Amino acid sequence: MLQNNSVLASLKQQIRDTTPRAEGVIKATEKGFGFLETDDGDSYFVPPPAMKQVLHGDRVEGVIHENGDKKSLEPEKLIEAGLDRFIARVQKREDRLAVVPDHPSIRNVLKARIKNSLDESTIADGDWVVARLVRHPLKENDRGFFSQIDELVAKSDDPAVPWRVTLARHALEQASPNAGDDWPLRDEGLVREDLTAQPFFTIDGEKTRDMDDALHVTPRAEGGWQLSVAIADPTAYVEEGHAADLEARTRAFTVYLPGQNVTMLPEKLSDELCSLWEGQDRPALACTLDINADGSLGDYRFFAATVKSHAKLAYDPVSDWIDGQGDWAPADNIAEQLTALRDLTEARTAWRNEHALVFKDRPDYVFDLDDAGNVLGIRTEDRRIANRMIEESMIAANACCADFLAQHIGHGIFNVHRAFEPEKAEAAQAFLAGQEIEVDQQALTELAHYKDLKRALESRDDAWLDARLRRFQGFTSMSAQPGPHFGLGLAAYATWTSPIRKYGDMVNHRLIKRVLKGEQAPAEASQQLTEQLTERRRLNRMAERDVKDWLYVRYLTPAAQNQDTFDAEIMAINRGGMRVRLIENGATAFVPAPLMHSDRSKVVIDDKEGRIQIEGEERYKLGDSLRVVLTEAREETRSLVAKPAA
Repeated sequence: MLQNNSVLASLKQQIRDTTPRAEGVIKATEKGFGFLETDDGDSYFVPPPAMKQVLHGDRVEGVIHENGDKKSLEPEKLIEAGLDRFIARVQKREDRLAVVPDHPSIRNVLKARIKNSLDESTIADGDWVVARLVRHPLKENDRGFFSQIDELVAKSDDPAVPWRVTLARHALEQASPNAGDDWPLRDEGLVREDLTAQPFFTIDGEKTRDMDDALHVTPRAEGGWQLSVAIADPTAYVEEGHAADLEARTRAFTVYLPGQNVTMLPEKLSDELCSLWEGQDRPALACTLDINADGSLGDYRFFAATVKSHAKLAYDPVSDWIDGQGDWAPADNIAEQLTALRDLTEARTAWRNEHALVFKDRPDYVFDLDDAGNVLGIRTEDRRIANRMIEESMIAANACCADFLAQHIGHGIFNVHRAFEPEKAEAAQAFLAGQEIEVDQQALTELAHYKDLKRALESRDDAWLDARLRRFQGFTSMSAQPGPHFGLGLAAYATWTSPIRKYGDMVNHRLIKRVLKGEQAPAEASQQLTEQLTERRRLNRMAERDVKDWLYVRYLTPAAQNQDTFDAEIMAINRGGMRVRLIENGATAFVPAPLMHSDRSKVVIDDKEGRIQIEGEERYKLGDSLRVVLTEAREETRSLVAKPAA
């Protein structure tokens, strides 16, 4: 008998070894069937009965079945679940409790139980919760899907649902930290220079409360300018290792969402004691730097100081005054500085255009909300001269910080950006060669050569080329070691100008202070910290995008019902259609292939090249402008659907 079992097991193994198999990720469709997509780009049909055993996003292994020239896959083994911790809506039917994951491609109703520490009576049908998948049909000894509700996020009728749900989705804190009101100024053994008589000023948004930079600028007799940058000094109140410091380290950044900020530091510090309010003496870390007439940086000096802002200014009134518009005018001692700062900015911009790189200006889209979170309107805010004045001042100050840390310590928190990661440089080189742009790999991996390439590409003014090349480019990361920032065209870049809202800037403040006091610097930041800072920044940006998508859908529902038309630009092209940005308000909408032509077979999409042909002729490509009709606003998926205007 044992021998027979052994033979049977051997035969099963032989059959398994000879049966064609595949591994990949499940992609579900709205029609009940799905596909398994392998890492090599192959795709296998998964029929509806088999889809009941898996969820969108699951990585599985399965058996390939062939029927003529058609192939399908039967999932057999779960390698990694697509769901673990997830946001869901509660579904209560009689005595049965279930959850529906809040995911555009997962409509499964999953049986659920409630965590023991939660009171089931507080959770009702339609409420938003954090849940966790605890059973999966493809796991050994699991007969079906089952989940556990771990946390109530928001009641179904809570007007703050977009904010609460989004923050919970990304496991971000729901509120600013509360650490009491008693914050004495610490004795750090630093000599603070008294600059309260100097007329420093701030320029921020009208409603900004956490003002962390103030400026003072004077022309130099020999030409050029002397710029003093005073930065709020939270480390004067928060000792390293204090509970508020540890919390700030965990949060890493202040989260800025439409209608709500979740601060990194207690609001008592970020909005009051540290914020550089007009007429208030404040401790600061400062840098005075010389800027030559041609815009190049000269000598600089870091020091501790006490400063007082003499004017709280806002971007638009300052820009209007510089442009000779509006009725507002600054005091004489501020007016002279604004004029000097404008000239300094133009010189710095010209220098960076020639010797570094300058980002193209893109407008910001600002949501006007009422107290209930309803969108009253969306304003377009262009980057005007006052915005550029602050931006150029901060870039100059941060370049000095990078140089200071590299020279005196050798480490810190640096923003490192390589335009092309080494593994993508060869593919980028091949792509450019296909566009008759011959470059060697030095132009893709070495800063000096890359700057020349970037300027040459920008001179072509080719939106398609720019968009396609971005597929090969890397992202900015935080590093303990100095490294190039290709996006800015600088050899090193380390921020210290936003310590109220960035923990990495607090780290750099403490390092600068160590040098000023002649103390030995601590060991460099751990890889764990730099990776955490990078990841938290990514999550914050995703949270901002998700809240905006939700608000866009609510705001544009009437426009979709009216089939309104908008100017748009093509941002991305995939196998199902194209994603466009509405120029008027910044919203993104998806244009599916079936809405481009009544006969889907006549629409040919090349997602790798970013081009779409209709009836054999190229009709759309990445970067193109077009007009679209908004057809649907789907709040359940926070998505907008559009079609090309006739």
